[in-house]
Amino acid sequence: MDTDSLHAPAGSEDAATARPAPEAPGGPSATVDVRGVPVTLLGTAHVSRASADEVRRRVASGEYGAVAIELDTSRHAGLVDPDRMLKTDLFTVIRRGQAGAMAANLALGAFQQRLADQYGIEPGQEMRDAIAAAKEADLPLLLIDRDIGVTLRRVYRNVPWWRRLELLAGLVASVLSREQISEEEIERLKDGDVLEATFAEFAERSERLYEPLIAERDAFMAARIRQEAEAIARAAKEAGREPAPLLAVIGAGHLTGMRAALREEATEDPKARIDELSTVPPPSPVARALPWAIVALVLSGFAIGFLRDPELGRQLIGDWFWINGVASAIGATVATAHPLTVIGTALAAPLTSLNPTIGAGFVAAALELWLRKPSVGDFATLRSDATKLRGWYTNRVARTLLVFLGATLGSALGTWLAGARIVTRLL
Repeated sequence: MDTDSLHAPAGSEDAATARPAPEAPGGPSATVDVRGVPVTLLGTAHVSRASADEVRRRVASGEYGAVAIELDTSRHAGLVDPDRMLKTDLFTVIRRGQAGAMAANLALGAFQQRLADQYGIEPGQEMRDAIAAAKEADLPLLLIDRDIGVTLRRVYRNVPWWRRLELLAGLVASVLSREQISEEEIERLKDGDVLEATFAEFAERSERLYEPLIAERDAFMAARIRQEAEAIARAAKEAGREPAPLLAVIGAGHLTGMRAALREEATEDPKARIDELSTVPPPSPVARALPWAIVALVLSGFAIGFLRDPELGRQLIGDWFWINGVASAIGATVATAHPLTVIGTALAAPLTSLNPTIGAGFVAAALELWLRKPSVGDFATLRSDATKLRGWYTNRVARTLLVFLGATLGSALGTWLAGARIVTRLL
């Protein structure tokens, strides 16, 4: 996919105008007039010494009245409070159905950490420097990116199920790869951010992925900038002065798209646009109905079996229990779950598969947490452990997530295999 064409500017220059600035040593930039407020979009690489230095230089220059950064609330909290992970209630994360998102976040962080470790720069150093410099200069700090959980869920909803497996495989490969990357290639990451770099191969050829991962975030951050620019312009008017310029620190891959979005949507209500892009589309009616339809078919199969021959009915129930239980137990075993967790998962899976409101993965993770409660040290070393395959198995937090995923996938496979077995016996 030609991403340049997708980012191509369109629309009128009346409400917002852009004028490219010479590329700075730390990244490309452009100045955009938004609601009368000069906004400098500074493109950075999320793993780059030059970008971090340029951000600090710009913020300390005294030219700007506020600093906007490409972070959401949770990622900002993770940067300013390194001990935040220690306060994570893992059981609550799993109970709320956020285990998959946490695992994906961890994998993304591990990918960025792997790149950063090669050059001695902390992941997101340019954002850390922007936060620190804004505080030193006593400037307002504005968080403009969409919540990463919303982005990942919209990616999930926007691609068909078979592509989700492909994305998972690509994410795992990007995390576990040990290929060394040259500093020149690191600098070329100015063409995107960690999300885009991780999924680059897929984003380039998939509009379904490109839209929520890149284009929507361009539009979201542009709307946030318009929202903040309106507030800045209003305050300046009340004070009888010119509005101070705003510096927006973003991944350079967003610069062209955001500049275009600021022109195209200049007259649109920014709050309405933000609300629209923050909504996670519900599952399709088919996806919602499918688990219940499977339960109805399985129970109908049991009933038909007993009507034909009680012995056949007992065999069908036996097939359901052993196939589902064994498949789930294998998934938990691959994740090196505690032996009691494996046994509990095998016993629970045939029952949870008949109740779509609770999954075998939840039961397995709950048992694993009870049997192998993560320590403070596990949370403290989670990010670094996640950069190595062995770390996913030795760190109790990461392993619990693996147990959840393994049992879930095993139960899903067992459901289909057992269902097929029931059909063949009835036919």
